[in-house]
Amino acid sequence: MQVLLFALLLAVLPSASAATVTNISNSQETVAPLLPGLDAPAMTLKNSQGKAVDLAKLYQNKTTLVVVYRGGWCPYCVRQLNGIQKIEPQLKELGVQIVAISPDSSQSLAKSTIESPNYMLLSDAELAYSQALGLAYYLDDKTAKAYRNKLGVNFVDLDGKDRVALPVPAVFVIDKKGLIQFQYANPNYKVRLDENVLLAAATAASKL
Repeated sequence: MQVLLFALLLAVLPSASAATVTNISNSQETVAPLLPGLDAPAMTLKNSQGKAVDLAKLYQNKTTLVVVYRGGWCPYCVRQLNGIQKIEPQLKELGVQIVAISPDSSQSLAKSTIESPNYMLLSDAELAYSQALGLAYYLDDKTAKAYRNKLGVNFVDLDGKDRVALPVPAVFVIDKKGLIQFQYANPNYKVRLDENVLLAAATAASKL
């Protein structure tokens, strides 16, 4: 296991934290997301107020729709989150809670207007959750440079070389036992699952 220095670059408030890199693929095409029937990662992440949230306990409360996205700077992710907001009333009626997780810091999440009583934003600033799900990957150098200069995303210092790590966007439906009942991940970040398909998957899982 290698312990590496992880720096989270923010547009207005830089910060740094130590992270352990254990499962980051070399490209988005080679990620291996967890499949339905497997246990969802149970760990602690911080919400937009900086408070710790125990995912294992969160899963037990309700059927959980987990949305893993690249960050609030990504227009495709914002569009996806806005689309899911449209079906939030139906999900709430089904007893399904929405948890959206990204590498954004708690400070960045606090600026979002998305969060609601049934829609929680969590920070995976060290990509621990994304790695556990099998979604984390390194960007190629050219893309990484563009992202670093314009956006401010996660960087890993690997053997003296900065690399950018991001999660492949994905959605998971997790039952109260913590088992994954549905999964969709697409290496092409521009392609997102239609919210009506997601609603159908959540409906089926809520009946288990």
